[in-house]
Amino acid sequence: MNLTPYIPYLKNIKTPFYFYDTFFLESHLKKVKKAAEKFGYHIHYALKANANDKILHIFNQLDFGADCVSGNEVKKAIEIGISPKKIAFAGVGKTDEEIIYALNQDIFSFNCESIAELNVIQNIAAKLNKKAPVSLRINPNVDANTHRYITTGLEENKFGINQWEFDTIIEIIKNSPNLDLQGLHFHIGSQITDMQVFKNLCSRVNEIQKWFYNHNIALPHLNLGGGLGVDYENPENINFPDFDKFFNIFNSHLDKIAGQQIHFELGRSLVAQAGVLISKVLYIKNGINTNFAIIDAGMTELIRPALYQAYHKIMPLENKNTENNIERYDIVGPICESSDTFAKSILLPKLNRDDLLVIFTAGAYGEVMASRYNLRDLPKAYYADEFS
Repeated sequence: MNLTPYIPYLKNIKTPFYFYDTFFLESHLKKVKKAAEKFGYHIHYALKANANDKILHIFNQLDFGADCVSGNEVKKAIEIGISPKKIAFAGVGKTDEEIIYALNQDIFSFNCESIAELNVIQNIAAKLNKKAPVSLRINPNVDANTHRYITTGLEENKFGINQWEFDTIIEIIKNSPNLDLQGLHFHIGSQITDMQVFKNLCSRVNEIQKWFYNHNIALPHLNLGGGLGVDYENPENINFPDFDKFFNIFNSHLDKIAGQQIHFELGRSLVAQAGVLISKVLYIKNGINTNFAIIDAGMTELIRPALYQAYHKIMPLENKNTENNIERYDIVGPICESSDTFAKSILLPKLNRDDLLVIFTAGAYGEVMASRYNLRDLPKAYYADEFS
């Protein structure tokens, strides 16, 4: 993302705020679609990454589907105009009300995560005289080699159905006339940058699909989830992630049944680099080993550093040309929590009160996770096409 053309506008906006380069996002999504369509793959955008209306409209205009993990996300996708036939509904704790709503919308698939959930959906669908399209979210016990809070494919995680439950699952499906088994669903974690992990996933999917096939169950689709990581250290690296390489791994290593559709649920890798959080320096406070730059954004605007100890590159909005005047800073927010820290002991040009800082790679899991803790205002969002 190149912020230079927008600096005159951004300097005059009340901080903190999110800025999205909508031109970059549209170009990026077109590239992703082209890479997926080469193999006939389908992409559902994961709304949990960023549910900003304007961002969602861009996805809809480019004909992406939706991956939803709550009833309100399903409602939002439909309100935006995404076809229900392109909406996959996942999540370990779907309520009866959410299931009823999604059934009445005739969505593409319920990604079911437990035996108990299958039984509940069968009962609700029977009462509504509906046939519920279901996919089984399988826990493949594949290590994503990522932060423990965003690993979802191990047996110790709360997500998905385990292999020792397969025989029971088959019996339930056979005896549930209102369940229509459509596919298998996998999602092993987030911010995965080691492509070998996806090769390992393919091997497990092949084994699991073969088990179902040997039990005379051929599934119309496989959903491989998402999890593809981005480069937080070098946000200007527009060639990462490599979507051609990502999709080619599945094309080369996945044993697909003839006519079977392949679906993905990508989020972070689609939107992360399109958004930044811009904040103002309130105070410079001297510390023992480093200075504190206290800014007006906090964990209420971007919780990832506090929650995951995540790194985001931080730079002044304007180049100060002060190579010989570099100082060490902890970048911290105003929230009354010690964890309200964006970065520790980083080198930056000497900062002063009212300087504007850019926190990069904030387009995913930024604005969507904002809160009003300490009764703070929610951040506003601005867009490149507003200033063109």
